[in-house]
Amino acid sequence: MTAPLRMPAAPLPLDHAPARSDRAQLRKVAHQLEAVFLNQLFQAMRASVPQSGLGGENSGGELFTSLLDEKLAGIASERMHRGVGEALYRELSRRLPPEGVEP
Repeated sequence: MTAPLRMPAAPLPLDHAPARSDRAQLRKVAHQLEAVFLNQLFQAMRASVPQSGLGGENSGGELFTSLLDEKLAGIASERMHRGVGEALYRELSRRLPPEGVEP
């Protein structure tokens, strides 16, 4: 299961100098967003396939498949190096100052 996205408690001051960990945090959040997208995609794909009689239509089975889809989406987003998460990271990281540059 992926951790929820957290926003800072207060806005950062304009003279805030991002640390190296900001890039790592940005990459992590971008991949978490990709995991949410993939989870929605997996749910839509699963809904388009008729259910077989093997799994039954109980809430336990639905919960299991929901958790499975969430876990698979998280793993897939971490392993994709050319996915939406990485593209989002590249685009947003352009707004950060270059590494090693002091404001």
